[in-house]
Order: sequence, then C-alpha cells, then structure tokens
Amino acid sequence: NVLANVMEKSMRELFFAFNDDRPEMHLGRGDVKYHMGFSSDRFVEGRQVHLTLCFNPSHLEWVNPVVEGRARAKSDRKGDSTYASVLPLVIHGDAAFAGQGVVAETLNFSRLQGYTTGGTIHLVINNQIGFTTAPDDSRSSPYCTDITRMLRCPVFHVNGEDPEAVAQVVRLAADFRQQFSQDVVIDMYCYRRYGHNEADEPRYTQPVMYSVIDKQPSVREMYVRRLEERGFISGEQAQQIAKRRHEQMENELLEARRGSYVPPEYAMGGLWRGYKGGPDADTPDVSTAVPLERLKVLAEKITSTPEDFEVNPKVRRFLKERLERATGQKPLDWGTAETLAYASLLEEGTRVRLSGQDTRRGTFSHRHAVLFDARTGRRFMPLMHVTEPLAKIEVWDSPLSEAGVVGFEYGYSLDSPDALVVWEAQFGDFVNTAQVLIDQFICSSEDKWHRLNALVMLLPHGFEGQGPEHSSARLERFLTLSAEDNMQVCNLTTPAQIFHCLRRQVVRPYRKPLIIMSPKSLLRHPSASSTLEDLSTGSFQRIIPDTTVDPKTARRVLLCSGKVYYDLAAARDVLKKNDVAIIRVEQLYPLQAAHVQEVLKPYKKGTDLVWVQEEPWNSGAWFFMNARLPRMLDGKFPLRVVSRAESASPATGSHAAHKLEQERLIEEALK
Repeated sequence: NVLANVMEKSMRELFFAFNDDRPEMHLGRGDVKYHMGFSSDRFVEGRQVHLTLCFNPSHLEWVNPVVEGRARAKSDRKGDSTYASVLPLVIHGDAAFAGQGVVAETLNFSRLQGYTTGGTIHLVINNQIGFTTAPDDSRSSPYCTDITRMLRCPVFHVNGEDPEAVAQVVRLAADFRQQFSQDVVIDMYCYRRYGHNEADEPRYTQPVMYSVIDKQPSVREMYVRRLEERGFISGEQAQQIAKRRHEQMENELLEARRGSYVPPEYAMGGLWRGYKGGPDADTPDVSTAVPLERLKVLAEKITSTPEDFEVNPKVRRFLKERLERATGQKPLDWGTAETLAYASLLEEGTRVRLSGQDTRRGTFSHRHAVLFDARTGRRFMPLMHVTEPLAKIEVWDSPLSEAGVVGFEYGYSLDSPDALVVWEAQFGDFVNTAQVLIDQFICSSEDKWHRLNALVMLLPHGFEGQGPEHSSARLERFLTLSAEDNMQVCNLTTPAQIFHCLRRQVVRPYRKPLIIMSPKSLLRHPSASSTLEDLSTGSFQRIIPDTTVDPKTARRVLLCSGKVYYDLAAARDVLKKNDVAIIRVEQLYPLQAAHVQEVLKPYKKGTDLVWVQEEPWNSGAWFFMNARLPRMLDGKFPLRVVSRAESASPATGSHAAHKLEQERLIEEALK
C-alpha cells in the first residue's frame, strides 16, 4: 500500500514480486517485497518533494535509528542547521512501540546536538493487538505511547475510522514539528480486519474483538456514506472510482504475468554514482600515502590551540609529545597516526563524522580530539582548523547506547558515500547489544537490498586480564557473517596500518563496512610504532611478512593477527628462536588466496604452519581460517592451531590467571 499509493511504485513490479515465478533471479539474495526501500519524486501543491522509503527487515522498530541517521545526513549535506527541510516520519505498531528498547534509544536522540533531526513525526498504527498478544499482556501503561513522556512531546489520539480527522491531525503534527523542531506522536486507533499480515486467523485468540469487527463496515464504506450524506459524492461515483482502480490493478497484474515482462534494474545513482561494491579483487588498490612536508604541517595544526585557551597540564604534555611524534622526533604512536589520517582527509575535502561513548577524549585517553578549557570548559577541536573555512568534522560523545547509535551512524553512512563515518565502541564486546543492526543491516544490505555503505566500526579488542567484557570484540561473529566480500574485517598492529586503512576507506571507490579490532595496550606499546616515512611512502598491507627470519632456515611459521604478535615476537627474542617466522594477517576478510600464497612462497614445503590466537579455541579467527586456509595452501603446509582452551566465556577476570594463560600460550607456540 505504501509503495504503491504513497511512493507510486509500479504495481506491475509489486505483482511480479508476489508471483515469484522466476526463482533464478533471486538465488541466494534479495528480500521479500515489503522490505524493499524505494525513492520517488512527487509534486505537492506545485512543489517537488523527494520521498525516501527506508528498506527495513522484519525486526520491528530497528529501522528507527537508521531513518534518523539518514535524515541528519541529508540535512548536513544541505547545510541546513535548522533541519526544517528534511522530515523523518516513522510508522510504528502499538505493540512494538511499547515493547522494543531501540524505540527509547532513538527517542533519546531527539534533542541531542550530535543526533537531532529537528523533530520526528511518529505515526503509531494502534490496532490493539500484537500478532496474538493483547494490550494488557504487552504494556504496563494505559497508552502504548506513554514512553514518549520522556520527551514531553504532544501525543494526538485519533480515530482511524475517520479519515478527515486523521488528515487534520497529520497537518497539525507537521505544523508543530516545523514550528518547534520537536518530536510529535500520532496514536491512531484502528483495527486489523484480516489479522496479522492480512492473512492470519485472529479469532483463535481475540474472538470477542473480532465478533465486533466482523459486523463493522469497512473504513471506505463508512467514508463513502459520510460523503454521500454531505453531498460531496454519489454512490455511483464512488463505485466508478473503485471500478477504475480495480481495472487498473487487473491490467497491471496481467502485464506482470506476461512471460516477456522484466522488472527494471535500479542502478545506484545520485550520490552513489561513481562508487562500487562487489568483489574486493575487482577494485585496484590506490595510493594512500601523504607527502612528508604536508604531514608536518598537519601535525602543527592538530596540536595547536588558541592563545587564550588554557589547556589541562596533562593534555598540554600530550599535545607536545604528539607534535614530536608527528614531526619525526619520536616514534609515531597509534593515536597520532589515526588523527593524521583524519586531518589529511579533511584537508582533501572529505567530511569526517566520529561518534561513540567517550570518543572525544577516547576511552584510553589516546585521542583528545576535543579539548576543554581548564578554567571555563570551553571546547576546542584542533581538527576543525586544518582548513579554512573550517573543516567538516564532527566528533560526538554518544549517549550510553549501542543499538540506537550504530543504527544512526549506519543510516548516516547511507547518505554520505563521500564521507568517513566512524563509530567507536567503548569496549569491543559492547557491540553485541547492536547485533540486530549488524546482522540485518550492516553485513547483509548489499545482498538483500543492493544498498552499499561504508561505516567504520572501531572495536577495542585484546586479552589483557580485564575480564570477559573488556577483552573480546567477538571477532568470530564478524567472520562468520563474512561472505561475498560483504565487509572488511581487520586486526591491525601498527600506527601506519590504521593511517592507511582509514584513508583507503575513502580514497578507493569501493564502499563496504570496515570492522577494525582496535587495540588497547598497543596504543602505547613501544614496539607498536611507525615512522613518518611509513605514512608518506607506505601503503596498507593486508599481510605483513617476517623480514627478520631467513625462510630457508625456518622450521616453523606462525600466522597471527593483532596484539598477540608482539607477545610472540618478544618471547622469540628472549628465547633466541631465530628459526620461527611470524607473519601478521592484518586483513582477515576478504582474504585472497594469492596474497596468502605469495607470503608463504619463500618457505619450504612441509614447514610447520601454526595459527596462533589469544582467544579461546572456539572463538577468534581459528574456525574461519581453518575453513579457508587449507584450500589456499593446497597441501603444501600442515596447519594446526595454538590458542586458549575451549571456553564458554571469552576471558578470565583474574589478571594473574590471564598472565599464566598467556605465558602458556606463547610457550606452546614457540616450543
């Protein structure tokens, strides 16, 4: 109904989708017809209005933050700081509106500076039944809209059987939103005549309600009768309108059933023209290096503050050291390289949006992207001043939400293909509360809806004795969801790698989500350092070979990813195991056979090959690597694993136990 009557999508296409008689067109991909998004232009009172219907899964309400993110991105692109020119309209069901937690997370965006969209119109289709569940089993308050009291916004209750009353309330709600830039709610009381999805049997569970509904004339019949009584239309005219519409639909249905009909292909256009998805191997790598002198100029800008700005003494030392690192006087650390990546992209005209819990300072005090005057609390963002006029960068501390904020940033990235959009978790494991967004949107939308996005997720990951929730970003989940080159999953080990990886995300025309197992201890690890030359002449390395061990004398090759490399390398030096090579797999997916074969080519056939991970055996990358590497190795190397023991929980909460586990793991890998 919405696609046909509001969006004006061809009914022929909709009927064709319902027929579903050409399965070869949809093998392994696509989605049901009522999940598909659509865009169109309609003329209303002489003005062109662009309508966008967001694609959405059956996970009710989870599209809400996506809508808000898209609306914010459209307003930002227009330069509309009032947000009056873009209207988010979200349609809810009463049971889902009261029951789904993501609703509250999204409502909380309403007046937050980093997430506001100038007010949303919420239309609740209140049919007083959630599939089979009655209201007294689904909410503890009289109204399904009581959750909106947190915003103190108006809620209009209206009878869905009175179309003119509904229209009046809609106009009132729209006027309120435009006037006051606040959310407004329409609670439309109505019913489902034919049960859930218009095809269920509601009389099993709501017999009394449906004994009333069965006797009730339809809304159309009641409205026609009312118009007749008022002299606006005759019964014959109403019948002719219905007949014409019915004939039109019959004709569209016949056309859809013709064997020659082929539905149109909707190629990505507009903002997305010039960007591509598909296989990673089909997109050449590009240069991400930045000239040395330019880096030094940027270093001055990202460490400078106004003369009247009093910097916290500890932050002053931090900025002084960052300048020394960025100008080559000291080794480059992770935070400096990351900040230089943002600065270089901003200078090139790229919009950057970075959000998450405690993102301005950084959970581990490694970023300090936004500074606060020690006397007044005034904010200053050095990155904003790398260009004149001010660079287009936003860095926001998010509400204590993962699901809502991830959905918002995903939505923002859908309308910002030319921007770098980054969400950072406080700790990687916290992303599991946004798993619906990852499963239903981030990893699968290209396959289901032919929609690209390039959201970056920084997920702090690394076993350091801080307990289960502060150790693992659940790498195994992302790798399990990886297929058809749908996203990029990386576990990086050097500052230069994060610099080139972030720049590659924008400089290449390839648009895929980027999942980075971000470090914690490596942020300040003395060995995890780079030089300015690594940034000015280097590039992103999917796999980093070991140049310290002669392949001809190597008795063992260790493959690993992330922080564990430094533990292995340090122990190898202490034990003088000069016949053990350590190769770092920086990009775990997509993993191309050619890259693996090239890095192992110098080693003798039959050399002991070991995948080493600090995660438990049933977690981390082992299952993924064991499923793919043997085919790539073609029997040339025996493959085995060294890991923590199988475990239902990711990590121990005892620092001493962690240390013992790590020592045993490293010893087993090198013995």
